[in-house]
Amino acid sequence: MPLPDPGREAEATAAIGFDLDACLQEPIHLLGRIQSHGTLLAVEADTGTVDTAALNTGGLLGIAAEELVGGPVTRVLSPRDWAQALEVGAQHEAASLVLPVSLDVAGAPRTFDVTAHRQGPFVILECEPRTVALPHFAPYYQGVRRALTRLRSATTVAECCQAATHEVQALTGFDRVVAYRFEDEDGPGEVVAEVLTDGHEPWLGLWFPASDIPPQARRLYRDNWIRVIADVDDTSVGLHPPRRAGSDLPLDLSNSVLRTVSGFHLEYLRNLGVKSSMSVSVLREGRLWGLIACHGDAAATIPPELRAACEFFGVAFSLQLAVVEEREQAEALRTSRERLDRITSRLTSDPEHSLLAGDEALRTLLDADGAALCRGGRSTTSGMSVAPALLETLRTRAAGSSPGTVWSTDRLSEEADQPGGDMTEGGPAGVLMVTLSRAGDFLAWFRKARPAARQWATDPSRPVLVGPRGERLTPRGSGAVFRAAVHGQSLPWTPADRATALELWRTLTGLVLRHEAELASLNEQLRITNADLDSFAHVAAHDLKEPLRGISNAVTFVIEDAAADLDATTVRRLLTMRRLAGRMDDLLDSLMHFARLGRGGLHLTRVPLGQVLDSALDVAGERLAEAHVRVIRGDLPEVYADEHRLHEVLVNLLVNAAKYAADQGDRTVEVLVDTLRPPAGGTPRQAVVVRDNGIGIPADQQGEVFELFHRLHGPDERGGGAGVGLAIVKRIVERHGGELWLESEPGRGSSFCFTLGQEGGD
Repeated sequence: MPLPDPGREAEATAAIGFDLDACLQEPIHLLGRIQSHGTLLAVEADTGTVDTAALNTGGLLGIAAEELVGGPVTRVLSPRDWAQALEVGAQHEAASLVLPVSLDVAGAPRTFDVTAHRQGPFVILECEPRTVALPHFAPYYQGVRRALTRLRSATTVAECCQAATHEVQALTGFDRVVAYRFEDEDGPGEVVAEVLTDGHEPWLGLWFPASDIPPQARRLYRDNWIRVIADVDDTSVGLHPPRRAGSDLPLDLSNSVLRTVSGFHLEYLRNLGVKSSMSVSVLREGRLWGLIACHGDAAATIPPELRAACEFFGVAFSLQLAVVEEREQAEALRTSRERLDRITSRLTSDPEHSLLAGDEALRTLLDADGAALCRGGRSTTSGMSVAPALLETLRTRAAGSSPGTVWSTDRLSEEADQPGGDMTEGGPAGVLMVTLSRAGDFLAWFRKARPAARQWATDPSRPVLVGPRGERLTPRGSGAVFRAAVHGQSLPWTPADRATALELWRTLTGLVLRHEAELASLNEQLRITNADLDSFAHVAAHDLKEPLRGISNAVTFVIEDAAADLDATTVRRLLTMRRLAGRMDDLLDSLMHFARLGRGGLHLTRVPLGQVLDSALDVAGERLAEAHVRVIRGDLPEVYADEHRLHEVLVNLLVNAAKYAADQGDRTVEVLVDTLRPPAGGTPRQAVVVRDNGIGIPADQQGEVFELFHRLHGPDERGGGAGVGLAIVKRIVERHGGELWLESEPGRGSSFCFTLGQEGGD
């Protein structure tokens, strides 16, 4: 049987005559009623005017609600007490203050505990009569002190929870106190510790469906440390006015200590045989970890001092629980240190190979069935098969989180809601992922589904039953245990798993930083070397041209002055010498131009690509016309580039298309812009494409065409040339921070694709 979720539970209960969805969506902070053992006033903080009053103020305060609303709060509180209550207004809404106040009710003094807190523009005053003499705080202090001492001695989460339940029962006297841990923020919960009086059946180890505590109740538990229900059969009290003018909604009682609870919850407690209850929230890093739930067999009013003591204990317990969990994580990390060290010791600058190739060390680090490393758009997996669609979903998630973020789920099918079906079918059921970079790089571990047997306090697929008279029955307790297997889930990822993954991320980050430092040093050396080479090439070319020009001139003079006296062989040799000198002069010109490309700066701006193409065609158009090559233009947007260098790139590629046009048929060259993923990987980018239908280039020679002074044909074939044009194109593109690549097939033409630097980039 699969684990129930609120949607499936709603379907199941609707089929038997009860709409659970109404419970899941009930606005429990806007019920507009309070518990009757106290009363309430909502006072405008700026004016001190009573805006809303509970309908029982007449009986408790001696002034009817209708008389109080619209009047000053000082009819009830003294100016001094009201000034103290206003101090809460300077703090956040969750802050509260308890004041012992003596009021004159029907001519007789009466003592109240007044709890004040801020709610929007109002100060909420909740008055509870003190029916017995105020006990000295010392008993509570000693009890809390003893409880904290026991908590500090706990060494495991289980011991900590057991100590907490024992101490809360000692403080409050409730008949049952349980520690209840949620599987996750929206999931079911398990009783992990329990203390109970005689005659109560044990709940230890039982699971309760997620719908028992709906999402809106969990939000209130997260925002309020303590919640008390004095009597489940209490006749609650309404407010005057019942709805506020303007919003037509009841007063927001989210942080009220007297707020009544949902009728569904009261009925739930009655079916458990509970008369009074108290819940203390347990938080972990701002999230609701669980509850300390207390149940009493008789009605019980918890005085503010005891509530404050339990709230303080709840805060201390949450902090101690965090310490214990972190200690357990550290111990688990020490246990896995040997495996982690074995992995980190073999890390190299090629993490794909060093992490995933060979043995199963990375997978066994977290007891996983598979692992994947995605970097630069490339994915490497180990172990179980993982669908590409799932890897892409994880990449998107990683791109939206900070490096070092650890995310996990043991119910992947509920996370991977993609068109076209469940991408995890037959694959992993759980994943733990750590983000490596904002570009979407990540390292992930995967686990297969592992059916898990659980004991439920009720049928998890039918959390609510309807009796023969229409009453809702919610069987709970060991007498109604329902055993069901949870399918579609992996073994849960533990905090220790998350800590281990984070430690590996730190190691990887350190390795990357070291390599970056080494690379920066090498790049600086390379920059200096390249600068020296550029300077040498420019100077050498310039200095060689002068003697070369002298050789050429001398040969020309000899031919002009003495050709008639020379034999034919000598004249032919002289002509060859002059031709080779001319060719060497052309090569030196190309070398000087190539060197200048590395020396000058770029003037980057947004330029219309169509306009640059027109300028390039002014130069290359004649060559294209001579070769009968027709130019096809695509939709050409603006690009971010140096206009003059981009012009040079297009001229070289267009001339190249003319040189290597097809021997027959319709000859074309097309210039367009498309979104392409470079062969080196990464995200798809805008690329300029110059595509011809010429003779093409064999695959084994495609890497050579961008080399300086390298031609695939003879110097006088296909229009001749020095073999510099494509090398210049490559250098210009790289100086723009772009990439250049070739797609070609003999007899089917060639496509030269290049990207340019992004505006605002380095």
